[in-house]
Amino acid sequence: MQTLFNYLLERREKYADFPAIQFKDQGRWIRYNWREYVALIEAFGAALITSGIMPGDRIAIISSTRPEWIIADLAIMGVGAVTVPVYPNNTDDDMDFIIKNSGASAVIVENANQYEKWRRLKGPLPDIKLLIGIDAKTFESKSYTSAASSPTHMVWSEMLETGREQLKADSRTYFDRAREVKLDDLATLVYTSGTTGSPKGVVLCHEQIMSEVTDAFSIVAVTHEDVSLSFLPYSHILGRLEAWGNVYAGYLLAFAESIEKIRANLIEVKPTFIISVPRIFEKIYASLLAQIENNKTKKRVFDRAFAIGQKVSEAEQNRSPLNLPLLLEHKIADTLVFSKVRENLGGRLRFAVSGGAPLSEDIARFFHGLGLLICEGYGLTETTAGVAFNTPIAYKIGTVGRPIGDVTIKFAEDGEILVKSKKVMREYYNNEAATNEVFAGDFFKTGDIGFLDDDGFLRITDRKKDLIKTANGKYVAPQKLENLLKSNPYISNVLIHGDKKKYIIALITLNWATIKKFAASENIEYASQGDLTKNSAIYNLIKDAVADVNSRLASHESIKKFAILPGEFTIDSGELTPSLKVKRKVCDQKYCAEIEALYN
Repeated sequence: MQTLFNYLLERREKYADFPAIQFKDQGRWIRYNWREYVALIEAFGAALITSGIMPGDRIAIISSTRPEWIIADLAIMGVGAVTVPVYPNNTDDDMDFIIKNSGASAVIVENANQYEKWRRLKGPLPDIKLLIGIDAKTFESKSYTSAASSPTHMVWSEMLETGREQLKADSRTYFDRAREVKLDDLATLVYTSGTTGSPKGVVLCHEQIMSEVTDAFSIVAVTHEDVSLSFLPYSHILGRLEAWGNVYAGYLLAFAESIEKIRANLIEVKPTFIISVPRIFEKIYASLLAQIENNKTKKRVFDRAFAIGQKVSEAEQNRSPLNLPLLLEHKIADTLVFSKVRENLGGRLRFAVSGGAPLSEDIARFFHGLGLLICEGYGLTETTAGVAFNTPIAYKIGTVGRPIGDVTIKFAEDGEILVKSKKVMREYYNNEAATNEVFAGDFFKTGDIGFLDDDGFLRITDRKKDLIKTANGKYVAPQKLENLLKSNPYISNVLIHGDKKKYIIALITLNWATIKKFAASENIEYASQGDLTKNSAIYNLIKDAVADVNSRLASHESIKKFAILPGEFTIDSGELTPSLKVKRKVCDQKYCAEIEALYN
């Protein structure tokens, strides 16, 4: 097994003129080929060496998704150092913990805002010898003095210039160091997003990375002719896998401008596949429904087309031929509805990949019916992303696919999924107790409950720690209920509660775009969003949505009461992790009054 840097060198030598990355600069799309892309990685890596970075040194990156992130990542790991991702919207406490726990000797900050967060960190900090600003004005209006250390400050352009000068003196500076990198060398410390407690540093070596990259991208069969639109945070292991896969498989990696501009960027870039988390598909789904919700003619046409799509989806999953009447109906539905939806997604998507959290089966069937297969996979940071995947040629909606590559799966007595693979982390950094807690011999304890069906597809039923046990002794899987409710276009997010209680309740946040359209159609007057949450018509709208979900649930898991919250769950307010999962304990504490009111 080779390291990623053998593939990087091969891209430069054999595919130099093929497109590598694409991004927007001042409103214009810029494209670099492999020769140009690798030259940037080499220059930054050479600058790190010139700055005294040694193998094993930890370098933290605090930035949103952008080309410089992955250029720095590949440069860092190529010189034998260790990348430590930090979410740019991490709390000061989490950032402080990660910098100190990892023992970082250098930090890359995106801009002046992130630099200011860095300056707020309390000492004693590790011996930081280098601080790099990606944006040219990162350090312009700030003093270079830190409360705990005074590292060398350099901006991105200065680093590249330093590296280029070094490469003029010795063109082999970067790749000579990269050739020394071994599979069992530490590559990255990825701190868990922390739905509970402090983050834990997941120790991943180059062997884990290469085991994941080679197995995952071999089964999805992408090539240099493919294009992906990258928008997941690279601090999240799934986003980083997409960027590593670009080096391994050679597809064009296009960078979205932001999460808010994904819809526009899809049309501009026209990707052939995307890698996403379920929340993005939920938003697209809700947006599509919102467009036809208050137009009876459009809704009738759409509902008919959707019903036809579901029949075709079911036939394709069962590998059954389509009869002539259904073929004709599907052709009409495709012309009137499906093709237009696909065009709004760029028009060239062959498939999409979903991971990071459970995908609603209803949403998966919805997209498959209109001609877009979402291949759901399963994995954790601790398994270097996916250990099971659906693929375009072997899929089953409602499952997370079959185990890939060397992955061996078995189950504990309580149904917990146990995984053995080269993809599994070595340990939690500096946390022997937590490491021992998650290993049973050679098997990693995932904390998820599931089973393999008769065809070898893995089905996840819930998180082991998230399972609710009611006062009546009945177990309820909250994610199942939450996903059912989130498929409603008027609902944005949901928190299910009921552990040790007599019945299940739900805290619901509204999708303000669709709610405001509904309010306009019903001539509902309001001064603020808070007014809408108290409006009886809107309450009844959500009440009907809850009733519809309850009709599909067993009595013990049905939602008896609910409350509409005045705001959204957000990362900045602490209710969501950076990978958009609800922090249950945080929300339970933050909304304890609302929860108690529903039980009283």
